[in-house]
Amino acid sequence: MTTTHDLLNEALATFDTLFEEARTAGEPDPTAMTVATASLDARPSARTVLLKAHDARGFVFYTHLDGRKGRELQANPHAALLFHWPRVRHGVQVRIEGAVEVVGDAEADAYFATRARGSQLGAWASKQSETLADRETFEQRLAQAEQQFEGRDVPRPPRWTGLRVRADKIEFWYGADFRLHERWSYECDRAGDWSKRMLYP
Repeated sequence: MTTTHDLLNEALATFDTLFEEARTAGEPDPTAMTVATASLDARPSARTVLLKAHDARGFVFYTHLDGRKGRELQANPHAALLFHWPRVRHGVQVRIEGAVEVVGDAEADAYFATRARGSQLGAWASKQSETLADRETFEQRLAQAEQQFEGRDVPRPPRWTGLRVRADKIEFWYGADFRLHERWSYECDRAGDWSKRMLYP
């Protein structure tokens, strides 16, 4: 008998299988995913970020909390993710929806330490999403960060961290000719029970 926990494991295993197929199929970057957010007045916005971790707890990406997506996700902590892997099978999309939480400091620190030094310095130099008068201003801020941390490790900026989307819906969309696609949706209800159903194309 399939249990609700088995269904979550099945969905995660399916994601892992497709993710690996995307790697071997030569997708430019299988970790690339669209993140859609909405403001409190229901105005949506979307952008592409990179998946940095995923497990049963959720799907993690990193950003500045003071940028637009960071601000929106703090005010309205719900997001939708979209992976599109056109080279997998006949084209695959994975849609994920769920509540969002900030990862712990230790987890964020550990990931930040793995980033290239240039990327670490860039996180300090950038005021993400704010107006930039000219490129030279940013280059100056980057030079200041280089000077500030010269000869030592670059710490994680306090407002730069990870956000975890705790999935309550995972949909697998498999492309087919004549738009006769196959779609499977895994959904978690308020009691924490998972169900699975097929959707019309």
